[in-house]
Amino acid sequence: MKVLGIETSCDETAASIVQDSSDLETRILSNIVLSQIAEHEPYGGVVPEIAARAHLHYLQNIIKQALNEADTTLEQLDAIAVTGGPGLIGGVLVGVMMAKALVMGLQKPFIAVNHLEGHALTPRLSHDLQFPYLLLLASGGHCQFLEVLGVGKYRRLGTTIDDAAGEAFDKVAKLMNIDYPGGPAMERLAKTGNPDRFDLPRPLKGREGCDLSFSGLKTAARVLIQKQTMSEQDTADMCASFQKAIAESLAERTEHAIKMTSTKMTHFVVSGGVAANQTIRHYLTDISTANDLKFIAPPLKLCTDNAAMIAWVGLERFKLGQTDDLSFAPKPRWPL
Repeated sequence: MKVLGIETSCDETAASIVQDSSDLETRILSNIVLSQIAEHEPYGGVVPEIAARAHLHYLQNIIKQALNEADTTLEQLDAIAVTGGPGLIGGVLVGVMMAKALVMGLQKPFIAVNHLEGHALTPRLSHDLQFPYLLLLASGGHCQFLEVLGVGKYRRLGTTIDDAAGEAFDKVAKLMNIDYPGGPAMERLAKTGNPDRFDLPRPLKGREGCDLSFSGLKTAARVLIQKQTMSEQDTADMCASFQKAIAESLAERTEHAIKMTSTKMTHFVVSGGVAANQTIRHYLTDISTANDLKFIAPPLKLCTDNAAMIAWVGLERFKLGQTDDLSFAPKPRWPL
């Protein structure tokens, strides 16, 4: 069984072919991701109109590349899955309309995938993880704790009440004139910085529940940055201090989330773009170990936006007989 996945929710144009296989190494037949960083870098962030036009320009060839790398034809596909939201509506619309066109021409099943479910089920693709498990989904636009109970079955324990962690990284990076994308750039600079140099808050520390907040942390960093002329070392120190504050906040909130689970968990998973940060992984690994949980993070290439995770959700849903009709409308907001 082979499924084509299409991902166009933000600034990556991606297509992937996955197959139903017990061998983890052979599940992903192709995973093509075209980053639009060069198009958006002059603006310091993603410009929705530019992203949508780039998807429209590149998507057809990206799908062809995915098929060629997988040595698969369109006719050999069993279903077509596409990100139906949440995301920048122009980009989501491009992907959904491409998928619908293929489905109509090929008479194949159509599956609209929640982008967040793609991140949530990635550890089942990469590690064959069984339900249930506790998940921290942390990316540029989302940050929440979830009990993953089954395909399409989730219980949200807590979420950000303002900014997501990745968004906070990007905004603070922009304040220091660090090149876009800010998160990875700040992680690189933090390696030469002093993480104890700047006194930054740990938002919601000690509060009940596991909601998250990063707006106040971002504001505190802005105040310190604007108080002085930032040298290269000052910038590295701020990157390290801010990264440590994010990591410690996530770790502390994770400890609360573990205590809130409704069923006994054996695994704690972090996924999404922020999961690529090695310092954050280190802190979350320690929290998992202290609570007798096995820590899992997908491979770095599957943490950031990609189409393999979308194809995998499509495969899981198709096996359960869950498909969508062509009346599906793209969703800029779509809670998991």
